[in-house]
Amino acid sequence: MANTNITIRIDETLKTQLQELLSNLGMDVTTFFTLAAKQAVREQALPFQPRVSPEFDRFKAYYMALNQTLRDARGRVVIPKDDEWIGETEWDELFQQMKEEKGIS
Repeated sequence: MANTNITIRIDETLKTQLQELLSNLGMDVTTFFTLAAKQAVREQALPFQPRVSPEFDRFKAYYMALNQTLRDARGRVVIPKDDEWIGETEWDELFQQMKEEKGIS
């Protein structure tokens, strides 16, 4: 059977953490994804059960977002020029549509 390559984007820190975990378990990232893919195909389902952890709540999410927000020297929130969502306009358009529906300029 011929092999093929798959390219994925993943946060650098997460990748490092995953590599460390898998190394401790005696495998590499390729083996991990191959095992997960085989299990998903065999069972025709995700190889894990998605769920929200009970200890993860909205306050933790808020503080995580707050800590990851970039600010300039004056404390104002800034968006980095290389942000992958910098050109996103969908929300702007939706907000404009809502304002128009309510008669707000």
